[in-house]
Amino acid sequence: MKNGRLMALIDGVFDVFVTADKNLRYQQNLTRRKISIIELPFNDSSKLLPLTSEILLAIEQSSPGSYIEISPQIFSE
Repeated sequence: MKNGRLMALIDGVFDVFVTADKNLRYQQNLTRRKISIIELPFNDSSKLLPLTSEILLAIEQSSPGSYIEISPQIFSE
């Protein structure tokens, strides 16, 4: 499904849309939307696990129409 159609279907139905699509904000007209969008730095679940607290906090702090970008954590070995 194309992003424009997806956004039209979920806006006003769900509160939060979590995506790793970095181009969403540039490819879609996001003005006047009701859904909050949270952009993940990647979609690899093993890399996302350490970001769980940050993702949950972003969801809690989101508000209708907000766009929150989660930055990747850089780990030293």
